[in-house]
Amino acid sequence: MKKPHLMYFTILVLFIIIFNGCVNNRKINKISPNIIFIFADDLGYGDLGIFGAKDINTPNIDFIGKNGIKFTDFYSVSSVCTPSRAGLLTGRMPQRFGLNGVLFPDSHTGMPSSEYTIAELLNDNGYTTGIIGKWHLGHKYEYLPLQQGFDSFFGIPYSNDMASTVYIRGNDVVDHFPNQSLMTNKLTKEAIGFIEKNKNNKFFLYLAHPMPHVPIYASEKFIGSSERGLYGDVIQEIDWSVGRIINKLKEYNLLNNTLVIFSSDNGPWLTMGEFGGSSGKLRNGKMYTFEGGMRVPTLAMYEGYIPAGTETNQIISQLDWFPTFASITDSEFSDKIILDGEDISDLLKGESNNNERDFLFFDYDKLEGYRLGNFKVKLPYAGWPGTWYKSPLDPHDTLLFDLSIDPGEKNNIFELNKKQALILIEKMKKKYSSMGDLPHSIVIRTDADESHLEYLNIKK
Repeated sequence: MKKPHLMYFTILVLFIIIFNGCVNNRKINKISPNIIFIFADDLGYGDLGIFGAKDINTPNIDFIGKNGIKFTDFYSVSSVCTPSRAGLLTGRMPQRFGLNGVLFPDSHTGMPSSEYTIAELLNDNGYTTGIIGKWHLGHKYEYLPLQQGFDSFFGIPYSNDMASTVYIRGNDVVDHFPNQSLMTNKLTKEAIGFIEKNKNNKFFLYLAHPMPHVPIYASEKFIGSSERGLYGDVIQEIDWSVGRIINKLKEYNLLNNTLVIFSSDNGPWLTMGEFGGSSGKLRNGKMYTFEGGMRVPTLAMYEGYIPAGTETNQIISQLDWFPTFASITDSEFSDKIILDGEDISDLLKGESNNNERDFLFFDYDKLEGYRLGNFKVKLPYAGWPGTWYKSPLDPHDTLLFDLSIDPGEKNNIFELNKKQALILIEKMKKKYSSMGDLPHSIVIRTDADESHLEYLNIKK
Protein backbone atom coordinates (compact mmCIF):
# COMPACT_ATOMS: atom_id res chain seq x y z
CA MET A 1 0.00 0.00 0.00
CA LYS A 2 2.93 2.31 0.63
CA LYS A 3 4.28 2.23 -2.91
CA PRO A 4 1.10 3.56 -4.58
CA HIS A 5 0.94 6.37 -1.99
CA LEU A 6 4.58 7.16 -2.65
CA MET A 7 3.93 7.21 -6.38
CA TYR A 8 0.94 9.55 -5.98
CA PHE A 9 2.98 11.79 -3.67
CA THR A 10 5.81 11.92 -6.21
CA ILE A 11 3.41 12.81 -9.02
CA LEU A 12 1.86 15.53 -6.85
CA VAL A 13 5.27 17.03 -6.07
CA LEU A 14 6.25 16.99 -9.74
CA PHE A 15 2.95 18.63 -10.64
CA ILE A 16 3.53 21.41 -8.10
CA ILE A 17 7.07 22.00 -9.36
CA ILE A 18 5.92 22.17 -12.99
CA PHE A 19 2.95 24.38 -12.11
CA ASN A 20 5.12 26.78 -10.14
CA GLY A 21 7.59 26.88 -12.99
CA CYS A 22 4.84 27.80 -15.43
CA VAL A 23 3.52 30.46 -13.08
CA ASN A 24 6.99 31.90 -12.61
CA ASN A 25 7.54 31.99 -16.36
CA ARG A 26 4.22 33.71 -16.82
CA LYS A 27 5.21 36.24 -14.17
CA ILE A 28 8.49 36.87 -15.97
CA ASN A 29 6.59 37.54 -19.16
CA LYS A 30 3.89 39.65 -17.56
CA ILE A 31 5.64 41.97 -15.17
CA SER A 32 7.89 44.78 -16.37
CA PRO A 33 9.27 43.53 -19.68
CA ASN A 34 11.95 45.50 -21.46
CA ILE A 35 10.59 47.33 -24.50
CA ILE A 36 12.43 47.98 -27.75
CA PHE A 37 10.58 50.04 -30.34
CA ILE A 38 12.28 50.11 -33.74
CA PHE A 39 10.94 52.84 -36.01
CA ALA A 40 11.79 53.15 -39.70
CA ASP A 41 11.24 56.40 -41.61
CA ASP A 42 9.09 56.40 -44.80
CA LEU A 43 9.10 52.60 -45.02
CA GLY A 44 6.26 51.38 -47.23
CA TYR A 45 3.74 48.59 -46.78
CA GLY A 46 5.36 46.69 -49.66
CA ASP A 47 8.96 46.90 -48.44
CA LEU A 48 9.22 43.86 -46.15
CA GLY A 49 9.27 40.19 -47.02
CA ILE A 50 6.57 39.33 -44.53
CA PHE A 51 4.32 41.94 -46.18
CA GLY A 52 4.92 40.62 -49.68
CA ALA A 53 8.18 42.14 -50.92
CA LYS A 54 9.98 39.74 -53.28
CA ASP A 55 13.01 41.86 -54.10
CA ILE A 56 14.12 42.78 -50.56
CA ASN A 57 15.21 40.16 -48.01
CA THR A 58 14.20 40.96 -44.42
CA PRO A 59 14.60 37.69 -42.46
CA ASN A 60 15.30 39.38 -39.11
CA ILE A 61 12.37 41.76 -39.30
CA ASP A 62 10.18 38.89 -40.53
CA PHE A 63 11.38 36.88 -37.51
CA ILE A 64 9.53 39.32 -35.24
CA GLY A 65 6.23 38.65 -37.02
CA LYS A 66 6.72 34.91 -37.32
CA ASN A 67 7.46 34.68 -33.61
CA GLY A 68 4.83 37.20 -32.61
CA ILE A 69 2.07 39.18 -34.27
CA LYS A 70 1.63 40.74 -37.69
CA PHE A 71 -0.72 43.74 -37.90
CA THR A 72 -2.27 43.94 -41.37
CA ASP A 73 -4.37 47.06 -40.67
CA PHE A 74 -2.08 49.19 -38.52
CA TYR A 75 -2.15 52.98 -38.86
CA SER A 76 0.28 55.75 -38.20
CA VAL A 77 -1.21 58.88 -36.70
CA SER A 78 -0.15 61.01 -39.66
CA SER A 79 1.19 60.66 -43.18
CA VAL A 80 4.22 62.83 -42.31
CA CYS A 81 7.07 62.64 -39.79
CA THR A 82 6.58 65.03 -36.88
CA PRO A 83 2.92 64.49 -35.94
CA SER A 84 3.24 60.72 -36.38
CA ARG A 85 6.06 60.64 -33.81
CA ALA A 86 4.21 62.96 -31.45
CA GLY A 87 1.14 60.71 -31.58
CA LEU A 88 3.21 57.59 -30.94
CA LEU A 89 4.99 59.01 -27.90
CA THR A 90 1.92 60.58 -26.28
CA GLY A 91 -0.93 58.24 -27.22
CA ARG A 92 -2.80 61.40 -28.25
CA MET A 93 -3.85 62.84 -31.59
CA PRO A 94 -1.33 65.62 -32.30
CA GLN A 95 -4.27 67.86 -33.20
CA ARG A 96 -4.99 68.02 -29.47
CA PHE A 97 -1.84 70.08 -28.98
CA GLY A 98 -1.56 71.69 -32.40
CA LEU A 99 1.50 69.85 -33.69
CA ASN A 100 0.06 69.24 -37.13
CA GLY A 101 2.99 69.86 -39.48
CA VAL A 102 6.63 68.97 -39.99
CA LEU A 103 9.24 70.83 -37.92
CA PHE A 104 12.38 72.25 -39.53
CA PRO A 105 15.78 73.43 -38.30
CA ASP A 106 14.49 77.01 -38.33
CA SER A 107 11.47 76.11 -36.19
CA HIS A 108 11.42 77.73 -32.77
CA THR A 109 8.71 75.37 -31.52
CA GLY A 110 8.30 71.69 -30.80
CA MET A 111 6.14 69.16 -29.03
CA PRO A 112 4.89 70.98 -25.91
CA SER A 113 6.82 70.00 -22.81
CA SER A 114 3.46 69.69 -21.05
CA GLU A 115 2.76 66.52 -23.04
CA TYR A 116 3.40 63.31 -21.09
CA THR A 117 5.38 60.81 -23.16
CA ILE A 118 5.89 57.06 -23.09
CA ALA A 119 9.42 57.78 -21.90
CA GLU A 120 8.10 59.78 -18.93
CA LEU A 121 5.53 57.10 -18.17
CA LEU A 122 8.13 54.34 -18.03
CA ASN A 123 10.83 56.48 -16.43
CA ASP A 124 8.43 57.40 -13.64
CA ASN A 125 7.83 53.70 -13.09
CA GLY A 126 11.43 52.57 -12.76
CA TYR A 127 12.60 52.17 -16.35
CA THR A 128 15.83 53.38 -17.89
CA THR A 129 14.83 55.10 -21.13
CA GLY A 130 16.88 55.85 -24.20
CA ILE A 131 16.36 57.16 -27.72
CA ILE A 132 18.79 56.49 -30.54
CA GLY A 133 18.24 57.95 -34.00
CA LYS A 134 15.83 60.57 -35.30
CA TRP A 135 13.89 62.81 -32.90
CA HIS A 136 12.08 65.43 -35.04
CA LEU A 137 10.02 66.98 -32.25
CA GLY A 138 12.00 70.17 -31.74
CA HIS A 139 15.70 71.03 -31.34
CA LYS A 140 15.49 73.81 -28.73
CA TYR A 141 16.59 72.71 -25.26
CA GLU A 142 13.11 72.41 -23.76
CA TYR A 143 11.93 70.15 -26.60
CA LEU A 144 14.86 67.71 -26.73
CA PRO A 145 14.48 64.09 -25.51
CA LEU A 146 16.18 64.54 -22.14
CA GLN A 147 13.49 67.05 -21.24
CA GLN A 148 10.78 64.65 -22.45
CA GLY A 149 11.49 61.67 -20.21
CA PHE A 150 14.51 60.04 -21.83
CA ASP A 151 17.63 59.34 -19.80
CA SER A 152 19.85 59.34 -22.87
CA PHE A 153 19.81 60.48 -26.48
CA PHE A 154 22.13 59.92 -29.40
CA GLY A 155 21.01 60.81 -32.87
CA ILE A 156 19.86 63.56 -35.19
CA PRO A 157 17.33 66.30 -34.42
CA TYR A 158 15.51 66.32 -37.78
CA SER A 159 15.15 64.37 -41.02
CA ASN A 160 18.44 63.56 -42.69
CA ASP A 161 17.68 65.76 -45.73
CA MET A 162 17.45 68.90 -43.63
CA ALA A 163 20.14 71.43 -42.73
CA SER A 164 21.97 70.79 -39.47
CA THR A 165 21.90 67.03 -39.72
CA VAL A 166 24.20 66.69 -36.74
CA TYR A 167 24.79 64.05 -34.10
CA ILE A 168 23.59 65.08 -30.65
CA ARG A 169 24.49 63.25 -27.46
CA GLY A 170 22.33 64.26 -24.56
CA ASN A 171 21.72 67.97 -25.18
CA ASP A 172 24.97 68.70 -26.99
CA VAL A 173 26.10 68.54 -30.61
CA VAL A 174 29.04 66.16 -30.83
CA ASP A 175 29.49 65.85 -34.61
CA HIS A 176 28.51 68.47 -37.20
CA PHE A 177 29.28 66.21 -40.18
CA PRO A 178 28.11 62.63 -39.60
CA ASN A 179 28.82 60.14 -42.38
CA GLN A 180 25.36 59.08 -43.50
CA SER A 181 26.64 55.97 -45.25
CA LEU A 182 27.66 54.71 -41.80
CA MET A 183 24.58 56.01 -39.97
CA THR A 184 22.63 52.75 -39.67
CA ASN A 185 25.77 50.98 -38.50
CA LYS A 186 26.60 53.72 -36.00
CA LEU A 187 23.11 53.81 -34.51
CA THR A 188 23.08 50.02 -34.24
CA LYS A 189 26.33 50.08 -32.26
CA GLU A 190 24.80 52.70 -29.97
CA ALA A 191 21.72 50.50 -29.49
CA ILE A 192 23.86 47.47 -28.67
CA GLY A 193 25.79 49.57 -26.17
CA PHE A 194 22.55 50.71 -24.53
CA ILE A 195 21.40 47.09 -24.12
CA GLU A 196 24.77 46.03 -22.72
CA LYS A 197 24.79 48.89 -20.24
CA ASN A 198 21.23 48.27 -19.07
CA LYS A 199 20.99 44.49 -19.26
CA ASN A 200 20.32 44.33 -15.52
CA ASN A 201 17.76 47.16 -15.57
CA LYS A 202 14.24 47.47 -16.87
CA PHE A 203 14.71 49.49 -20.03
CA PHE A 204 12.86 51.16 -22.88
CA LEU A 205 14.84 51.68 -26.08
CA TYR A 206 13.35 53.79 -28.86
CA LEU A 207 15.50 53.17 -31.95
CA ALA A 208 14.28 55.56 -34.66
CA HIS A 209 16.21 54.93 -37.87
CA PRO A 210 16.51 58.06 -40.06
CA MET A 211 16.26 55.84 -43.15
CA PRO A 212 14.90 54.97 -45.66
CA HIS A 213 13.99 58.69 -45.69
CA VAL A 214 15.98 60.34 -48.49
CA PRO A 215 18.84 60.84 -49.01
CA ILE A 216 19.43 57.13 -48.66
CA TYR A 217 22.78 55.55 -47.86
CA ALA A 218 24.02 52.07 -47.11
CA SER A 219 27.42 51.00 -45.89
CA GLU A 220 29.79 49.37 -48.36
CA LYS A 221 28.95 45.88 -47.09
CA PHE A 222 25.33 46.22 -48.20
CA ILE A 223 25.73 48.07 -51.51
CA GLY A 224 24.32 45.81 -54.23
CA SER A 225 22.95 43.29 -51.74
CA SER A 226 19.29 43.55 -52.80
CA GLU A 227 17.31 43.23 -55.99
CA ARG A 228 15.77 46.71 -55.62
CA GLY A 229 18.76 48.94 -55.98
CA LEU A 230 20.05 51.24 -53.27
CA TYR A 231 16.65 51.48 -51.57
CA GLY A 232 16.54 47.73 -51.06
CA ASP A 233 20.15 47.77 -49.84
CA VAL A 234 19.18 50.33 -47.19
CA ILE A 235 16.29 48.16 -45.96
CA GLN A 236 18.50 45.09 -45.82
CA GLU A 237 20.99 46.97 -43.66
CA ILE A 238 18.16 47.96 -41.32
CA ASP A 239 17.21 44.27 -41.26
CA TRP A 240 20.81 43.43 -40.32
CA SER A 241 20.50 45.97 -37.49
CA VAL A 242 17.37 44.24 -36.21
CA GLY A 243 19.24 40.93 -36.29
CA ARG A 244 22.10 42.37 -34.23
CA ILE A 245 19.64 43.55 -31.59
CA ILE A 246 17.80 40.23 -31.43
CA ASN A 247 21.08 38.35 -31.12
CA LYS A 248 22.24 40.65 -28.33
CA LEU A 249 19.00 39.99 -26.43
CA LYS A 250 19.57 36.26 -26.87
CA GLU A 251 23.15 36.60 -25.65
CA TYR A 252 21.99 38.15 -22.39
CA ASN A 253 18.95 35.86 -22.10
CA LEU A 254 16.65 38.87 -22.41
CA LEU A 255 14.60 37.89 -25.43
CA ASN A 256 11.99 36.07 -23.35
CA ASN A 257 11.34 39.22 -21.34
CA THR A 258 11.49 41.89 -24.03
CA LEU A 259 8.67 43.29 -26.15
CA VAL A 260 10.18 44.05 -29.56
CA ILE A 261 8.17 46.17 -32.01
CA PHE A 262 9.01 47.15 -35.58
CA SER A 263 7.02 49.83 -37.41
CA SER A 264 7.19 52.87 -39.72
CA ASP A 265 6.23 56.50 -39.17
CA ASN A 266 4.21 56.78 -42.41
CA GLY A 267 4.04 55.45 -45.94
CA PRO A 268 6.69 55.72 -48.68
CA TRP A 269 7.73 58.95 -50.38
CA LEU A 270 6.63 57.98 -53.87
CA THR A 271 7.86 61.12 -55.66
CA MET A 272 11.39 60.03 -54.82
CA GLY A 273 11.13 57.37 -57.51
CA GLU A 274 13.59 54.51 -57.08
CA PHE A 275 14.84 56.15 -53.87
CA GLY A 276 11.34 55.88 -52.38
CA GLY A 277 9.59 52.75 -51.19
CA SER A 278 6.56 50.76 -52.22
CA SER A 279 2.99 50.91 -50.93
CA GLY A 280 2.45 47.36 -52.16
CA LYS A 281 -1.24 46.75 -52.74
CA LEU A 282 -2.23 50.05 -51.12
CA ARG A 283 -3.10 53.37 -52.76
CA ASN A 284 -0.76 56.35 -52.81
CA GLY A 285 1.86 57.11 -50.16
CA LYS A 286 3.33 59.72 -47.85
CA MET A 287 1.44 63.03 -47.50
CA TYR A 288 -1.93 61.46 -48.30
CA THR A 289 -4.60 59.89 -46.11
CA PHE A 290 -5.19 57.04 -48.52
CA GLU A 291 -4.07 53.68 -47.12
CA GLY A 292 -0.61 53.87 -48.67
CA GLY A 293 0.20 56.99 -46.68
CA MET A 294 -1.23 55.92 -43.35
CA ARG A 295 -1.25 52.11 -43.11
CA VAL A 296 2.23 50.95 -42.08
CA PRO A 297 3.91 47.54 -41.76
CA THR A 298 4.00 46.70 -38.06
CA LEU A 299 5.14 43.61 -36.12
CA ALA A 300 5.55 42.78 -32.43
CA MET A 301 7.15 39.91 -30.52
CA TYR A 302 7.07 39.05 -26.82
CA GLU A 303 7.91 35.43 -26.07
CA GLY A 304 5.43 33.69 -23.78
CA TYR A 305 2.96 36.58 -24.08
CA ILE A 306 2.22 37.04 -27.78
CA PRO A 307 1.43 33.70 -29.47
CA ALA A 308 3.84 33.04 -32.32
CA GLY A 309 2.44 33.35 -35.82
CA THR A 310 -0.49 35.56 -34.83
CA GLU A 311 -2.06 37.84 -37.43
CA THR A 312 -4.78 40.43 -36.89
CA ASN A 313 -6.75 42.66 -39.24
CA GLN A 314 -8.19 44.76 -36.43
CA ILE A 315 -7.81 48.53 -36.64
CA ILE A 316 -4.78 49.38 -34.50
CA SER A 317 -2.67 52.54 -34.45
CA GLN A 318 0.46 54.08 -32.97
CA LEU A 319 -1.84 55.72 -30.41
CA ASP A 320 -2.41 52.35 -28.78
CA TRP A 321 1.15 51.75 -27.61
CA PHE A 322 1.05 54.26 -24.73
CA PRO A 323 -1.88 52.62 -22.86
CA THR A 324 -0.64 49.16 -23.83
CA PHE A 325 2.84 49.78 -22.41
CA ALA A 326 1.23 51.14 -19.24
CA SER A 327 -0.85 47.97 -18.92
CA ILE A 328 1.92 45.47 -19.66
CA THR A 329 4.38 47.16 -17.28
CA ASP A 330 1.75 47.94 -14.64
CA SER A 331 2.75 51.60 -14.88
CA GLU A 332 0.56 54.28 -13.37
CA PHE A 333 -0.20 57.72 -14.80
CA SER A 334 -2.60 60.56 -14.10
CA ASP A 335 -6.23 59.92 -14.96
CA LYS A 336 -6.38 63.55 -16.11
CA ILE A 337 -4.45 62.64 -19.25
CA ILE A 338 -6.82 62.22 -22.20
CA LEU A 339 -5.64 59.38 -24.41
CA ASP A 340 -6.88 58.56 -27.89
CA GLY A 341 -5.37 55.09 -27.95
CA GLU A 342 -6.65 51.88 -26.38
CA ASP A 343 -4.96 49.13 -24.42
CA ILE A 344 -4.38 46.23 -26.84
CA SER A 345 -2.62 43.93 -24.39
CA ASP A 346 -5.50 41.41 -24.60
CA LEU A 347 -5.24 41.41 -28.38
CA LEU A 348 -1.51 40.75 -28.14
CA LYS A 349 -2.28 37.72 -26.00
CA GLY A 350 -4.84 36.51 -28.53
CA GLU A 351 -7.79 37.15 -26.21
CA SER A 352 -9.51 40.05 -27.99
CA ASN A 353 -11.56 40.36 -31.15
CA ASN A 354 -12.95 43.88 -31.34
CA ASN A 355 -14.06 44.52 -34.91
CA GLU A 356 -15.85 47.78 -34.10
CA ARG A 357 -12.82 50.01 -33.65
CA ASP A 358 -12.61 53.21 -35.66
CA PHE A 359 -10.02 55.73 -36.77
CA LEU A 360 -9.90 59.38 -37.88
CA PHE A 361 -7.70 60.46 -40.80
CA PHE A 362 -6.19 63.93 -40.60
CA ASP A 363 -4.11 65.85 -43.13
CA TYR A 364 -2.36 68.31 -40.82
CA ASP A 365 -5.32 69.95 -39.01
CA LYS A 366 -7.93 69.01 -41.62
CA LEU A 367 -10.17 66.00 -41.04
CA GLU A 368 -10.26 64.00 -44.28
CA GLY A 369 -11.65 60.57 -43.52
CA TYR A 370 -12.90 57.93 -41.14
CA ARG A 371 -12.80 54.17 -40.88
CA LEU A 372 -15.17 51.94 -38.93
CA GLY A 373 -14.78 48.19 -39.30
CA ASN A 374 -14.13 47.42 -42.96
CA PHE A 375 -15.57 50.65 -44.34
CA LYS A 376 -13.67 53.86 -44.94
CA VAL A 377 -15.17 57.16 -46.04
CA LYS A 378 -13.16 60.09 -47.43
CA LEU A 379 -14.50 63.61 -47.71
CA PRO A 380 -14.39 65.62 -50.95
CA TYR A 381 -10.91 66.79 -52.00
CA ALA A 382 -10.06 69.83 -54.13
CA GLY A 383 -7.12 68.15 -55.85
CA TRP A 384 -3.37 68.76 -55.93
CA PRO A 385 -1.39 69.60 -59.10
CA GLY A 386 1.75 67.83 -57.94
CA THR A 387 5.23 69.01 -56.99
CA TRP A 388 8.61 67.39 -56.57
CA TYR A 389 7.70 66.51 -53.00
CA LYS A 390 4.01 65.56 -53.33
CA SER A 391 2.43 63.46 -56.05
CA PRO A 392 -0.56 64.86 -57.99
CA LEU A 393 -4.12 63.90 -57.13
CA ASP A 394 -7.26 64.67 -59.08
CA PRO A 395 -10.22 66.24 -57.30
CA HIS A 396 -12.77 63.80 -55.95
CA ASP A 397 -16.17 63.86 -54.33
CA THR A 398 -17.05 61.72 -51.31
CA LEU A 399 -15.44 58.28 -51.48
CA LEU A 400 -16.46 55.04 -49.79
CA PHE A 401 -14.40 51.86 -49.78
CA ASP A 402 -14.81 48.37 -48.39
CA LEU A 403 -11.21 47.71 -47.36
CA SER A 404 -11.84 44.02 -46.68
CA ILE A 405 -12.12 43.42 -50.44
CA ASP A 406 -10.55 46.61 -51.78
CA PRO A 407 -7.47 47.60 -49.72
CA GLY A 408 -6.14 49.46 -52.75
CA GLU A 409 -9.12 51.86 -52.64
CA LYS A 410 -9.77 51.42 -56.36
CA ASN A 411 -13.53 50.95 -56.31
CA ASN A 412 -15.61 53.84 -54.97
CA ILE A 413 -18.91 52.32 -53.78
CA PHE A 414 -20.43 55.57 -52.53
CA GLU A 415 -23.22 55.80 -55.13
CA LEU A 416 -24.45 52.30 -54.31
CA ASN A 417 -24.08 52.71 -50.54
CA LYS A 418 -24.97 56.32 -49.74
CA LYS A 419 -26.84 55.33 -46.59
CA GLN A 420 -23.76 53.48 -45.27
CA ALA A 421 -21.57 56.47 -46.12
CA LEU A 422 -23.86 58.91 -44.35
CA ILE A 423 -23.87 56.72 -41.23
CA LEU A 424 -20.06 56.75 -41.25
CA ILE A 425 -19.92 60.50 -41.77
CA GLU A 426 -22.24 61.07 -38.81
CA LYS A 427 -20.10 58.80 -36.61
CA MET A 428 -17.00 60.62 -37.83
CA LYS A 429 -18.48 64.00 -36.93
CA LYS A 430 -19.48 62.71 -33.51
CA LYS A 431 -16.00 61.34 -32.80
CA TYR A 432 -14.36 64.52 -34.04
CA SER A 433 -16.73 66.67 -31.96
CA SER A 434 -15.90 64.61 -28.87
CA MET A 435 -12.32 65.92 -29.09
CA GLY A 436 -13.63 69.33 -28.06
CA ASP A 437 -12.16 72.65 -29.11
CA LEU A 438 -8.78 72.02 -30.68
CA PRO A 439 -5.96 74.59 -30.52
CA HIS A 440 -4.60 76.47 -33.50
CA SER A 441 -1.66 74.82 -35.21
CA ILE A 442 1.72 75.52 -33.64
CA VAL A 443 3.74 77.93 -35.76
CA ILE A 444 6.20 75.71 -37.59
CA ARG A 445 8.26 78.38 -39.35
CA THR A 446 7.95 81.84 -40.84
CA ASP A 447 9.02 83.00 -44.28
CA ALA A 448 12.04 85.24 -44.65
CA ASP A 449 11.43 88.78 -45.87
CA GLU A 450 13.32 88.83 -49.16
CA SER A 451 11.72 91.92 -50.67
CA HIS A 452 15.18 93.44 -51.03
CA LEU A 453 16.02 90.78 -53.60
CA GLU A 454 13.09 91.91 -55.73
CA TYR A 455 14.28 95.53 -55.45
CA LEU A 456 17.77 94.50 -56.54
CA ASN A 457 16.28 92.30 -59.28
CA ILE A 458 18.01 89.22 -57.88
CA LYS A 459 16.34 85.92 -58.63
CA LYS A 460 15.89 83.57 -55.69
